[in-house]
Amino acid sequence: MKNRNSISTLFLMIFISGILSLYSADQAQENQKGRETIIIPKEIKEIFKEGIKKREPLLNIPFTILSHIYLPARENIHTVFLFNVKNKDLGFAPAGKKEGASHSGKEGLLSVNAHVFLQFNRMEDNMPHEIIQEVYIPLNLELESSSYDPEKEEIYFTAYPLPPGNYLLSMAIASLNLDKIGTQYFEFTLPNFLSSTEKIETTPIFFVRSFKKMDSPETTATIHRGYFTYSILEIEPVINNIFSSGDNLDIFFFIYGVQPNTEGRNDIEINYEVHKGEEKVIQYQTAHYETPLISQPLPLKRTVLIKTEEQEERRETRNIEQGNYSLIIKIKDNVSGKSSEKSVDFEVR
Repeated sequence: MKNRNSISTLFLMIFISGILSLYSADQAQENQKGRETIIIPKEIKEIFKEGIKKREPLLNIPFTILSHIYLPARENIHTVFLFNVKNKDLGFAPAGKKEGASHSGKEGLLSVNAHVFLQFNRMEDNMPHEIIQEVYIPLNLELESSSYDPEKEEIYFTAYPLPPGNYLLSMAIASLNLDKIGTQYFEFTLPNFLSSTEKIETTPIFFVRSFKKMDSPETTATIHRGYFTYSILEIEPVINNIFSSGDNLDIFFFIYGVQPNTEGRNDIEINYEVHKGEEKVIQYQTAHYETPLISQPLPLKRTVLIKTEEQEERRETRNIEQGNYSLIIKIKDNVSGKSSEKSVDFEVR
């Protein structure tokens, strides 16, 4: 099985050109300069200080940090956070209407303008220590009023580059005048890619619903609804690993711990299998890769043997049935001889 040429070629170009820096050293210095001013207001800082002690969230704006994804960058690790919040709790109003104004703005549009604050503490011995970084992100969103459902929980994404380590993220969503504030706390770990020489490991393996190329990478932290950005890609992941019959499993992950050959290229071999319990449902052809960043569509189709009334046999390709499955990923580095096996659960409905 061949790897997807378009995205593989794209990322080979990215690695060569070094676009994966995502945030330049100059921008990092500017972020540090910003800390000389007020990144997080004292009201929020005090709430964080008290909330960190018992990890008690403030629920005036209820939201939940669901998980995190991380991918390599030239500097630090590109760390993506997923959180969800109901539309009504964000306070959508007619677009263009400012706080205290009596008139509405753009016809047929609803908008929200709020603040998001991120504080990253280093974790040591299961205790939060010094603050590593503070981040402010303006939250500016619009949607069609005809599609507005106040009870709907939307998935949002934001990302920030961090060095390897153990962290506590304190996150706040606040109204413009800070009269409504919601907080959550989330512990996470970022591995040291460079230290993994004894074995093969991967970043979190996730499935992609769609992706598209941007003109240039984002250089500041931003909130996105339904997708996140990585280098020059907008990526919409599959949430909860739930698929419909006939969909593809489009996986995305990075392998670290593999070694280049004498020509500076990787020689990676991956076998993919779909299991339903103990039964192997699909066995894909072996795929080969020359870069450790993997993007591979895998059709959820199985080949079955059909016997006709004349006792003749024919093969037929069918979508797999509804149910719970596991994708087994067997990775081998043909340069070093190291191997690894991963498993990702998913459901077909």
